[in-house]
Amino acid sequence: MSFISNFFKKKDAHSEKKIKIFAPISGNLISIKDVPDIVFSEKIVGDGVAVNPTGNEIVSPLSGKIGKIFPTLHAFSIESTEGVQIFVHFGIDTVKLKGKGFQSDIKEGQKVKKGQLIIRIDLELLKKTAKSIITPVVISNLDEIKILKKEKGPIISGKSIIMYVKKK
Repeated sequence: MSFISNFFKKKDAHSEKKIKIFAPISGNLISIKDVPDIVFSEKIVGDGVAVNPTGNEIVSPLSGKIGKIFPTLHAFSIESTEGVQIFVHFGIDTVKLKGKGFQSDIKEGQKVKKGQLIIRIDLELLKKTAKSIITPVVISNLDEIKILKKEKGPIISGKSIIMYVKKK
């Protein structure tokens, strides 16, 4: 086999690889269409799933590098080593809380491993103060990604798979 055909064969094998996206927070998976915010339910910022959370920790859904972590700590983006860009947004209108109920030591550009703690939350406080605690988890670079399967039901942060995707 020539070098060129070997090169393309390896590239094709990588593009066929299923990438697992893990739960960033424990709870119950719901459809992205059921998020009480049109930006997420109409898939304006990407497609994915949402979590009705029961946990107090938001962990990395995959290994990669933190892109953006909002100063209010209610949301962050991460890019996997395979190039999957994920946006995790705790609750709806939680930016208005100005960081109350959220703690993190993670910095933008930091490399993290799947299941690594990103943000600690005060779930009871946020249940009382946020418009909604429903947490969208979306793929933001859909032009490069194909979602193969979205899971349903109860999930455990860092352990349960919530989506399978692959590069186009």
